[in-house]
Amino acid sequence: MPALNATVTQRTDLAPGLMIIRVKPDGWELPPFKPGQFAVLGLPADAPRSPRALPEDSGPDAFPRRAYSIASSSLDRGFLEFYIVEVPGGALTPRLFALREGDPLWVGPKLTGLFTLDQTDPARNLVLVATGTGLAPYMSMLRTHLATGGDRRYAVIHGARNSRDLGYRDELFHLQRDYPNFLYLPVISRPAEDPGGWTGATGRLQDFWRTNPLDGPWGGHPTPADAELFLCGNPGMVEAMVGVLEAEGFQEHTRKTPGQIHYEKYW
Repeated sequence: MPALNATVTQRTDLAPGLMIIRVKPDGWELPPFKPGQFAVLGLPADAPRSPRALPEDSGPDAFPRRAYSIASSSLDRGFLEFYIVEVPGGALTPRLFALREGDPLWVGPKLTGLFTLDQTDPARNLVLVATGTGLAPYMSMLRTHLATGGDRRYAVIHGARNSRDLGYRDELFHLQRDYPNFLYLPVISRPAEDPGGWTGATGRLQDFWRTNPLDGPWGGHPTPADAELFLCGNPGMVEAMVGVLEAEGFQEHTRKTPGQIHYEKYW
């Protein structure tokens, strides 16, 4: 069984079952990583589970481990940040949600993944579309690449059930204020249930995309000639957006056939 090798240094609860945590390695150095990559977190089976936990969906696992996209900048080498939603019947997240600042956990020493900007054309703008915690890899991309400059335009379209679930909303609005090449477009799907009296965009992301939300800010709808899109989160959203984008002439990117649609499904 792996030894616990990291410590929770910060925990921010955004809503019931939704949090941001930072962890630092204990006695070892984090390897370099690229924005969009992930780390593997783990805890032993005898670790406490949160009060919201349900019976585990899977069979017994002596040391449950799962991959989570890194939300922190690749320029920050002292800690890793993660944006996590609790799965009450899951093997790991109820244990993660029982952690407090100062508690130990395990972080895999290898940071990896292919959901990065490596294979994008630097001359094209980027539209980063996410539901829920699918926003995490984009936070790493923005925190890294906006800080290093350049004229490339970035837009984040983030969908959630209600405004409480729009993690990083304040930071993203601040980034929009500070960087003229960045645009943040939050969308919620359940406005009638929103505790804050939401007055912004509503509905499913594929329907929101059809309203051409970038026409005004960018002076026109993105095209395969000038933009690439990343999709991350709910597989239903990803599949629907791929269909909408393909009808507009965008193509799915593969190593053999370069295209303008990159995606990662979160479950």
